Amino acid sequence: MKIVVFGAGAWGTALAMNAARHPAGHAVTLWARNAQQVADMQARRENLRYLPGVPLPENLALAQGDALQCARDADLLIVATPMAALRSFLALLRDCPVPLAWLCKGFEAAAADSGSFGLLAHEICAQVAPDLKAGALSGPSFAQEVAQGKPTALVAASAHASVRHTLVQAFHGPSLRVYANDDLVGVEIGGAVKNVLAIAVGLCDGLQLGLNARAALITRGLAEMTRLGLALGARSETFLGLAGVGDLVLTSTGDLSRNRRVGLLLAQGQSLPQAVASLGHVAEGVYSAHTAVQRARSLGVEMPIAETVVSLLEGRLHAAAAVALLMEREPRAEPERG
Repeated sequence: MKIVVFGAGAWGTALAMNAARHPAGHAVTLWARNAQQVADMQARRENLRYLPGVPLPENLALAQGDALQCARDADLLIVATPMAALRSFLALLRDCPVPLAWLCKGFEAAAADSGSFGLLAHEICAQVAPDLKAGALSGPSFAQEVAQGKPTALVAASAHASVRHTLVQAFHGPSLRVYANDDLVGVEIGGAVKNVLAIAVGLCDGLQLGLNARAALITRGLAEMTRLGLALGARSETFLGLAGVGDLVLTSTGDLSRNRRVGLLLAQGQSLPQAVASLGHVAEGVYSAHTAVQRARSLGVEMPIAETVVSLLEGRLHAAAAVALLMEREPRAEPERG
């Protein structure tokens, strides 16, 4: 299979490396916008900025320049850009006849003067490239571990059976297991909201509130995620799988998580700009929190943890007060109904 991965950040590079090592012998090209980055990777056979110390497979081709030309004759296209660049890439690739999947998780930032909500990836696709056969590759995965060939399980989500089948064929192998799911809405909500909740869990751990508090926060966070997903048409069982509780647990508790790290740094007294600047990578939860809360409010869905994260990020609450607010909520029945 001929596979092109657009975006040479950590996750795009890791997935391209995994595909290049696949026993099926795929021909894989990793495309980057920056010509100097490609030259450096070619010379070092390593992505020094995003995955230092992990050698690129010799058979992994590197490219830059005309992305549309690079996509010609491919069997599968993977868009591994941040959410902010997804719209432009989908518009560029809108007439490609082959399956396409995106790796980004979160909501698109809404224009400040638009009065509209940020969109999920599939909603962007419906606007700019409605004829694409497309979907998402998601699930609990740190790029560094995938690049190193450590065992990982992902979800191939799409309304199109051909997309799900192609993604499984392309990436399912000895170290990477890929499971098909046709609930694209649920998979994307899981991927977007878990980043917001991971900030809250990082805050909790940074204040050393203990493992009991962490477990409570993750569990109640999963309930919030599920409520929003159901209101947008997702299926409840999706949130009990890899793209729901699996990704939430990994991102909330794994020390490689950038969103968790934001919470830890805020608990230490750093400002949000300081915390974000120290990461060196995008933490999507910082940008997704406000939109998640906006969409929940518009649907009459309660998301108290996400609401608290927004107040924290916007400077209306300090770390200790944010946690206190969460713990002071009125008791309610569990499991919830409706």
